[in-house]
Amino acid sequence: MTWDEIKRLNPRDIGIWPLPAKFGAIALLILVLMGLAAYLGWMPQYDELDAKQKQEVTLRQEYSSKKAQAINLDLYVQQLKEVEQQFGALLRQLPSKSEMDALLSDINQAGLGRGLQFELFKPSVERQQDFYAELPVDLRVTGNYHDIGAFTSDVSQLSRIVTLNDIAITNKDPKDGVLTMEAVAKTFRYLDDEEVSKQRKAKEAAKAPK
Repeated sequence: MTWDEIKRLNPRDIGIWPLPAKFGAIALLILVLMGLAAYLGWMPQYDELDAKQKQEVTLRQEYSSKKAQAINLDLYVQQLKEVEQQFGALLRQLPSKSEMDALLSDINQAGLGRGLQFELFKPSVERQQDFYAELPVDLRVTGNYHDIGAFTSDVSQLSRIVTLNDIAITNKDPKDGVLTMEAVAKTFRYLDDEEVSKQRKAKEAAKAPK
């Protein structure tokens, strides 16, 4: 059919249209219906299918990760026990509150045992952390180079943890060989259950809305 013949077709008299025109109209109607079906029905389903496929990939990855964790669970438990044992061993190196005086005495005796003179031995304010407390002690001792070196070595070998910080060594008179060492000795102790409980309650109170 020519374009002029198509233009002369009357939409109200489809029954008398030539056969090719009827087939063309039916084909066009089918295409329109399929387009509407795709837009209104199939496209949302395609989007949902795509979302489900992405979700499937994520779930498979989570499954693989959790499967690997389950396979290695015994290893993780063993590692956790080892960490707890190591933590306990380190914690035992910290004195309790009642042992702090003895530890301070040990530091003092370490210096006196090396012939050093204490010009200053002043414990400062204790600073509490999560599970331990830190006690800085300001030190000033005088003695010769070897005795001061031996003292610092003795402090590092104490059964409890003690660190020397902010060390400064001066020599007022080079002729006599007497040195002055100023330092901050930091000792540590573990908090008892009551102190830990108080600290936890204080943190909870600080976080609570006012």
